[in-house]
Amino acid sequence: MSKYEDAMAIMAERFGKDSLIAVATTDGKRMYNRIVDAYYQDGAFYITTYALSNKMKQIEANPEVAVCAVDWFSGHGNAKNIGWVLNPKNAEIRQKLRKAFVWYDNANNEQDQNCCIMEIRLTDGMLIKDHHAIRYQIDFANKTALLSENWGEFS
Repeated sequence: MSKYEDAMAIMAERFGKDSLIAVATTDGKRMYNRIVDAYYQDGAFYITTYALSNKMKQIEANPEVAVCAVDWFSGHGNAKNIGWVLNPKNAEIRQKLRKAFVWYDNANNEQDQNCCIMEIRLTDGMLIKDHHAIRYQIDFANKTALLSENWGEFS
């Protein structure tokens, strides 16, 4: 496997379930950060949220976000509202979110068309394994990764 494929396997294992991540946005004047439940798949995090929330207003004005996970990942991406959870185009990801988030029905009013899914398409990130023994510097856009072992140079 390539370094990128190795990194993607770790991402899927760690975050292909209900995962807490911090998402940072800006309103142009100040930075805002919040913890959200997210599900990772194929280079993107997915979050159920409310279309009229401050974070979605901030993302509409500036889609560039920063993310950080306790499970040793930080990075950047472009966020967007991919629409109402019951939109037929969201059926596949909605089912995965319902399965991953055991609390889904208690927290989401699917009848409200502002109940939406935010997608954060990752652009770059740093994935750490084995307490910094292994670090992957990931370029999601170009599907490449550099590897550093034991705090060495990236190769």
